[in-house]
Amino acid sequence: MDKKRLLKDLDLPLLLCLFLIMALGFINLWSASAASGYPFHIKQLQWYLIGTGFMCAVCSFDYRKLSNYSGYIYAITILLLIIVMVAGKKVSGSQRWISLGFFNLQPSEPAKLLMVIVISSFLAREDKEQFGLTDLIKPSLLVFIPFILIFKQPDLGTGLLILIIFASLVYFVRLKWSTFVTIFAFLLCAIPLAWKIMKPYQRKRIEIFLNPEADPFGGGWHVIQSKIAVGSGGLYGKGFMQGTQAQLNFLPEVHTDFAFSIWSEEWGFVGAVILISIYFLFLLRCLNIAQNTRDKFGSYLVFGITAMIFWQVVINTFMVLGLLPVVGIPLPLISYGGSSVITTLLGTGLILNVKLRRSLFQGS
Repeated sequence: MDKKRLLKDLDLPLLLCLFLIMALGFINLWSASAASGYPFHIKQLQWYLIGTGFMCAVCSFDYRKLSNYSGYIYAITILLLIIVMVAGKKVSGSQRWISLGFFNLQPSEPAKLLMVIVISSFLAREDKEQFGLTDLIKPSLLVFIPFILIFKQPDLGTGLLILIIFASLVYFVRLKWSTFVTIFAFLLCAIPLAWKIMKPYQRKRIEIFLNPEADPFGGGWHVIQSKIAVGSGGLYGKGFMQGTQAQLNFLPEVHTDFAFSIWSEEWGFVGAVILISIYFLFLLRCLNIAQNTRDKFGSYLVFGITAMIFWQVVINTFMVLGLLPVVGIPLPLISYGGSSVITTLLGTGLILNVKLRRSLFQGS
């Protein structure tokens, strides 16, 4: 393989956007660290460096080989999710982490990326122009098992995210119109059942979302303080480390779920638009790679990873603005967390891998 040719095909605009997001994430966590007294930004920098190393390593092999090992990848995904159920570390009533001594692995994070690989491989092998209802039975079962295992942790947000990523991939490969209507009708009918099987705290989150003022000092506190932080930032923000909601500890979880809130408070509407615009450009580059990749597995893989990042950005930003229930979805590379950072950078590495090898496949 010609290394000079590969370097020439490296997507520099995508990498620029990626490193800009990480730089802004570091600045934001620096402020969050000042508010909490814990050096989240230093720890996050370590994850950035480790994740970047993994990203570079992922670019070094032919991504198409992943399709051949999709069965093993799926087995590893299920095994990790079972291990965390049986022997996982329990924090605040949730059993989501496997303690590795130096690092707490959250298997549901890499599970999102691993399921993208598995489903992309399955859809590419089917090689259909349009997918009907019966064509979706097998991939739906593949997705349903990890969804249930993640839901039992309990982690409804990540479980639903895997379903949304799967739905995005299915939409990308084209559904028959009759199948789309049938699925939509089924989902509408399933809403009462979904409400019934939800845990009490999960139902309360939705009730709080609909009316946070009903419990302003309890469940509604997070959302109310988040909206105050975002709104008080105004046009240009209060300045670095000058956000009162975060620095005076009115706003909880400023390093994870509500990282976008502290960013908006300190950098205002302009800063929020700049951050979202960088995400937009990053995702646009990813979609361009997906669209121009002739290899179906590579195209589905890139689109699935893009969907994974896109929906996390949408859900997290809508969540902190009070437009969606609080479900604990991190903002990619901005929210603190080693599992999330490494998963995102591994996914980006796969996207770069497809781009690097695209010209080779087009010329063959």
